[in-house]
Amino acid sequence: MSKLENLKKMRETGIVAVIRAENAEEALKITEAVKKGGVEAIEITMTVPGAVDVIKKLTEEYSSDEMLVGAGSVLDSETARTCILAGAEYIVSPAFDKETVKLCNRYQKAVMPGCMTVTEVINAMEEGADVIKVFPATLFGPKIISAVKAPVPQAPLMPTGGVSLDNVKDWIKAGSWAVGVGSALSKGAKTGDYDKVTETAAEFVRLIKEAREEIA
Repeated sequence: MSKLENLKKMRETGIVAVIRAENAEEALKITEAVKKGGVEAIEITMTVPGAVDVIKKLTEEYSSDEMLVGAGSVLDSETARTCILAGAEYIVSPAFDKETVKLCNRYQKAVMPGCMTVTEVINAMEEGADVIKVFPATLFGPKIISAVKAPVPQAPLMPTGGVSLDNVKDWIKAGSWAVGVGSALSKGAKTGDYDKVTETAAEFVRLIKEAREEIA
């Protein structure tokens, strides 16, 4: 699918699963579990041992229609290019790096840099970022979304860090484009309970849909 189609797919589901794991095998198991729960956008972070190989395996096994695989915790353009060549359809960074955004636009892959201030948000948008990852969102809470969108209503904001089942509806109602969810989504994997991961994923999807219906 094209970049615009991929962004539309992410926006419709409203959640990106941030996969952090002790090893590649665990990352693959978590990915399968969240997919069963209805989460279609998977972010394999570079902190996972063998992360690029995991991306390659997933993109060889699934089409982007079935699972949208991206790379997270990408710090530079060199890593972004490696991930894109392995099959990543989008790149997520913890901070804004101009060269990474430029490279992603060159390859026409969605790019989501991390920002904390209105200045960073505007700078990232001006350089061509597709979505702004509000990170670490746990420091602010949902009010940061409405606060940023007051002067910059056109900003597509995706909070990551601190999004949970208890507050996901608040994040959506505050104006989030989508949410990135990591540990709150996959904590069942810590005890090997991947069914719990699937249940949690399905609940996130349900709550996001419900919140959007309530504000429609």
